[in-house]
Amino acid sequence: MSSVLVARSTGVVTVTIDRPSRRNAITGPVVEELLGVFEEIARTPADRAVILTGAGGSFCSGMDLSEPVSPDPLTFMTRVGQLCTIIHDLPRPVIAKVDGPAMGFGCNLALCCDLVVASYNATFGEIFADRGIALDGGASWSLPRLVGIAKAKELVFFGRRVSADEAERIGLINRVVGESEIDDAVRTWAQDLADGPTLALSMMKSALNNSFESSFKRAIDSESLNQAVAFGTTEAKEAGRAFAQKRSPRFRAVEDDLS
Repeated sequence: MSSVLVARSTGVVTVTIDRPSRRNAITGPVVEELLGVFEEIARTPADRAVILTGAGGSFCSGMDLSEPVSPDPLTFMTRVGQLCTIIHDLPRPVIAKVDGPAMGFGCNLALCCDLVVASYNATFGEIFADRGIALDGGASWSLPRLVGIAKAKELVFFGRRVSADEAERIGLINRVVGESEIDDAVRTWAQDLADGPTLALSMMKSALNNSFESSFKRAIDSESLNQAVAFGTTEAKEAGRAFAQKRSPRFRAVEDDLS
């Protein structure tokens, strides 16, 4: 029985981890399912924006430590890392919709996404120190960039749990909304992104993801190359027509430039 649900509607793909009895804790088979889903999204141009969430009032409680780590810890964690990487590098915007706990790897899985929207019921926790284990899920990369090195050390050294309000205040997440509002809020953002210029958004995502490893000159050179490509796309041509005709661009009406 599948532990990952996939639903598609008007360019938006919703990926739901469906293990509510275990608060959507991750196992090896779940990792493999998620990898397969995101690999399929990456090669499907009609999938223009992604929502990642969990079922039953939890986002993800981390690794399911009741399950054996197979075939060995390094192989398992390598596959986990590949899942984080494909989400981080996916040439589509990905929104984490967090309701309830996002703990350990679950917290960092949310941070692999481009945007994080949480309900007031959400809680985020870097609980690795409590378990006597090291960081995973890209936290050593994402946390210092989001909240600064000092706050990142505080969160991980003390296994800090933070409310959705605090997570928004310190810059860990993007937005907090009421539990009854989160579906509409995330869907609106996702639909706006799905209706947007997919190729341009993918280039923006890549440029921003690489910004901390790039010099200013390399960033300028990369932007020049990206713009030279973007100017010739059907997206840019549609935007030009829309500007001249005083209307909103209809990016989904033009042919995708994704390969």
